[in-house]
Amino acid sequence: MNHSIVITYCPGCKWLLRAGWMSQELLSTFEAQLYEVILRPGGSGEFHITLNNELIWCRKRDGGFPDAASLKKRVRDIISPDFSLGHCDRSKS
Repeated sequence: MNHSIVITYCPGCKWLLRAGWMSQELLSTFEAQLYEVILRPGGSGEFHITLNNELIWCRKRDGGFPDAASLKKRVRDIISPDFSLGHCDRSKS
């Protein structure tokens, strides 16, 4: 099954590069499972990520931006819970 992710970012805050980097991380990790990753300019201070139209990250709600590992885990837990993320799955010591 293929899934759609939309990353909505604030152009005025210059968050396009951050959104692009996150889309690259997701596409390289889930290339077989994702149909598309869309970068969408949004409103002032806006940064959120939806997966199949469900909100999985919101900068205001979740207190900032996700790191790559956290974002990948959220996506994986929805689209392919048994998929190994390798080093991202290892607990920190």
